[in-house]
This record gives sequence, structure tokens and C-alpha cells, in this order.
Amino acid sequence: MNQDFTSALRPAIVMTLLLTGLLGLAYPLAITGVGQALFAHQANGSLIERDGRVIGSTVVGQAFASDRYFQTRPSAAGSGYDGLASSGSNLGPTSQALADRVAADVATRRAQGVTGPLPADLVTASGSGLDPDLSPAAALVQVPRIARARGLAQSRVRALVEAAIERPLLGEPHVNVLALNRAVDAAGGR
Repeated sequence: MNQDFTSALRPAIVMTLLLTGLLGLAYPLAITGVGQALFAHQANGSLIERDGRVIGSTVVGQAFASDRYFQTRPSAAGSGYDGLASSGSNLGPTSQALADRVAADVATRRAQGVTGPLPADLVTASGSGLDPDLSPAAALVQVPRIARARGLAQSRVRALVEAAIERPLLGEPHVNVLALNRAVDAAGGR
């Protein structure tokens, strides 16, 4: 019986080591190499630089505090846009904490001068808490504030929003907030 156990144990150990080497080391290294060779920008975080300094990423949202910039949707990731704490709030529709947070976000948007119906993505966090995009409606309701803060015509700012709308083959149209804010910076104004 001892001989049967030893003869069965050796192939199991060899296969474990072989598969660990192949699937735990060789495969991840090969995929990383292919990613770096063919998709270096995306594999390194789709970072955007200005004057040699990283200012953001096209795939990770960030907070914009100035009235001169389009605001992103609220973040439930840590203290806000914390990549190490990426997640939604997990608060349910009957949660008083969620209702209070949304009410505070509505009050903030109203104080910024947003009138009329508020698009949901201006007052609700995304599932990851790091969403870099807004709906076109959420960007368009911010046009008067941006135009006023920058001293630009609303028609000019609205045209920038319209030009920034991405219409994927599958999925909803959206606006990348960082790209839109860079376009607004390029348009000038105050």
C-alpha cells in the first residue's frame, strides 16, 4: 500500500509544480508582455500628461472642485475617487444614509445653479465609484455654470459638450469628463 501511495503522489506533485509554473508564472508574464507590446497606453493606466505631469486617466474618474470644470458623478470609493477603495456604497433603496447623501448632492447641484430635472448620474455614485464618464444630459445641465465661470458663450460650451459625446456601437452615449475639461481649458476663457 505504501508503494501505491508513493507512486500516486509523485505525479501529483510534478503536475502541481508544472501547472503552477505554467499558469502562475509563464502565462501571466506572457500576457503582461503582450499587453505592454501591443497596448502599452492602456496597460499602463491610460494616463494623461500635461507638461510632463500626470493629470489623470481616461478610464478612472477624478473629482473636479472648481466651478470652471464639469463635475463628475459622486464617488462612493473611500473618501472619493480612491482607487484602493473602489466599490459602490452598497446602500439599498430604503437606506436613509443614501437618501441623505442624494439630498445633499441635489442641494449642491441646485446651489451650483442647475435647474430643472437632475440627471441621476449627477447625484448617484457608480458601481465602482470611479466612473470617468457622464451621460450627455448630465454634462449639458452644467453648461450654464461653466460658461458663467469661464466667461464663454453657452453656445460655445454646449458645442464642446456635443463634440465630446462618445457614441459606442454598444452601450449608451457618454462623455469622458477629463477629456471634456481639457477641451474646455483649450477653449480659453477666464
